[in-house]
Amino acid sequence: MAFRDNYDFELLVNEAERIIIEELEKQLSEDTENKICKCQDCVLDMAALALNNVKSSYRSSFTGVIYAQQLYDGKYKEEVTKSVKRAIEKVKKNPSHEVE
Repeated sequence: MAFRDNYDFELLVNEAERIIIEELEKQLSEDTENKICKCQDCVLDMAALALNNVKSSYRSSFTGVIYAQQLYDGKYKEEVTKSVKRAIEKVKKNPSHEVE
């Protein structure tokens, strides 16, 4: 039996992913003039870029959820905000598709 068959690795959750997606949604909603492409490819590129530039924060239990709530405050939240902003700007300038 394979190692992966003995454990439920689906229980591992990267809290940074949730926080990045929430911040991405917030910042994109501020684009009231629709100057930023919000197609699936561009949004996923933005999320991936932002995630690659912040420290991951995995949890595997409910206790981890409580710990992860601390990520919303302070330096980490500031890092997430900046990372998302940079990712949006980079994809806006260099989308992975032709600009219409």
